[in-house]
Amino acid sequence: AEDMGHLLSGGEMSDGIVSRWGEFVAQVGAEKGALVDINSLVQAVLREAYGVELPRTSRQMYQLGKPMDRQALRAGDLVFFRIDDSGPGISHVGIYVGDGRFAHASSSRGAVIDPLGSSYFDKRYAGARRILLD
Repeated sequence: AEDMGHLLSGGEMSDGIVSRWGEFVAQVGAEKGALVDINSLVQAVLREAYGVELPRTSRQMYQLGKPMDRQALRAGDLVFFRIDDSGPGISHVGIYVGDGRFAHASSSRGAVIDPLGSSYFDKRYAGARRILLD
C-alpha cells in the first residue's frame, strides 16, 4: 500500500487528498480480502500509514487516545458509532479523512468514504479519538 502518512498536514484536506485516502483505504481493504471487517480495516490502515498497532475491537479502540470535539477533527482521527442492531455500546469505527468525511468498511459496499453528517451516521455518532498525538 502507498505510504499515506506524509499526506496529513493536521488540517482540512483537498478533495484530491481525500480521494487518495479513499484509494488507499480501498487498496488496503482489497489486500485484506473481500470480507474485511471494519476493525481489521482500521487496524491495517493505521499500521500501514503510521506504524500504529491498535487493539482488535472498536470498543477497545474507543478507550485509546484523546477525546476530540467533532469540530476539531483532523485526518487520521478515529470516529465511533453506536449502531442499534449491533447491541449496546460502541460498535463501529472509521477514520476521519477530512472535508467532513470518513473511511470505513460497509458490510454491503466494502471499504468506502461517507459523509460524517449523513442522516444515518449523524444520529449514531458516539465520539472521536485522536490516536496520533502531536
